[in-house]
Amino acid sequence: MKKLVILSATFLAVWMTQSCGNNARNPQNEKPVDSAQDINQATKPVDEKSSQFAVDAANAGMHEVEAGKLAQEKAQNPQVKSFATMMVNDHTKAGDELKALAQKKNITLPAELSTEDKKHMDDMAKKTGKDFDKHYIDMMVDGHEKVVSEFEKASDNVTDDDLKTWARNTLPTLKAHLDSAKAIQASLKK
Repeated sequence: MKKLVILSATFLAVWMTQSCGNNARNPQNEKPVDSAQDINQATKPVDEKSSQFAVDAANAGMHEVEAGKLAQEKAQNPQVKSFATMMVNDHTKAGDELKALAQKKNITLPAELSTEDKKHMDDMAKKTGKDFDKHYIDMMVDGHEKVVSEFEKASDNVTDDDLKTWARNTLPTLKAHLDSAKAIQASLKK
């Protein structure tokens, strides 16, 4: 009987150590973008540059949609609200296209925003009125400048033809968003 108790206690201790151990991977604690890219590196559905672009584009698109939804609720300026609606609609459409393409290619995309983007959304939600409007539009100008640059690079450098075509087809919409955001930004400074 004593051996059975010791054996059971040992088994229980080993099980608890493995379940709670530092080396155990818990996807809920990982950064979603890193986790998706880790899966893509292990499974190699496409080349690394192509999968990295897809993961980054998916995260940026989700960020635009979530920020747009927040701006639809909180923005004070009608131009900002209208722009936010455009962001939600256009980036949802582009995200759906990317998801379909990724599924066809077996590319894993992040299911939720990166940890950094979630924190930024929480901080942004605390802003109100003109401060919110200015922050949102400034963020849209900065974000779209970076995204346009990344999509231009991807249009030339990504080796997967389908992702390259998607980037090229999405680029004009992103450039239009940037132009609109800059015009709204200028009007808010008046």
